[in-house]
Amino acid sequence: MNLQILEPGFAIADALSPEDLETVSRQGFRTVICNRRPGEAEDHPGEEPFSREAERLGLNWVCIPVASGEYSEADVAAFRRTLEEAPSPILAFCRSGRRSTHLWAQARAQQPQCNIPMLLKAAREAGQDPQPIRKLLQASDEQVTDPDTR
Repeated sequence: MNLQILEPGFAIADALSPEDLETVSRQGFRTVICNRRPGEAEDHPGEEPFSREAERLGLNWVCIPVASGEYSEADVAAFRRTLEEAPSPILAFCRSGRRSTHLWAQARAQQPQCNIPMLLKAAREAGQDPQPIRKLLQASDEQVTDPDTR
């Protein structure tokens, strides 16, 4: 399990197993967001084993399954609501952390005082490519500049 903090109270991870939730809980996370789709890979057992284990551990479990690059307004809105309303700290995961990072950036970009360059920097520091995020935000008419690529 590879955890990367994007901002205080929010981190991403690559593929988790239901057994990993014990470690997630011990590390203090209170909410887990799954961005994997049912049946996307053999190593992903689906939502049921995760939700059972999360309930056993007292974790808030949220499932927002998305395909890479396919983020609907409803997906982003659900992610944003979770960031705003769910107990933190929050851990979001998918196969590599990419989808979770993209949803996080799109959700945060909707905030009035959002600092887009800081979103891109946080993604880069977490080992995620900021270029797809820039394109997603430009498609949403957000002002996107990244001081590290000028």
